[in-house]
Amino acid sequence: MKTYKGERTIDGIVVTVDGTPLDQYLEVKEFTDQGFEWAYVGNEPRQLALALLINHGLGSEHAVKLSEQYMTLVTSKLENAWSLTSAEIDTVLSTID
Repeated sequence: MKTYKGERTIDGIVVTVDGTPLDQYLEVKEFTDQGFEWAYVGNEPRQLALALLINHGLGSEHAVKLSEQYMTLVTSKLENAWSLTSAEIDTVLSTID
């Protein structure tokens, strides 16, 4: 089971999957070139949603399609420091997939 974590540090935003930096998957779809963000509805939280979904195992096309809904339901509501597991992502996907 993968664990995704995000936090705001003195050096900026850090998002990891099992301790390794999470790829932004800009080659799939670039909603923003400003990096990841969360806690609001916008392009940066949508880029995070896309990256989480692709890394979790969704195909690129499917992840792009679901990224707005996932952003609205999850990434727009994350706290300053957060953690998500694969199981938690699956739970949300079962309601929108």
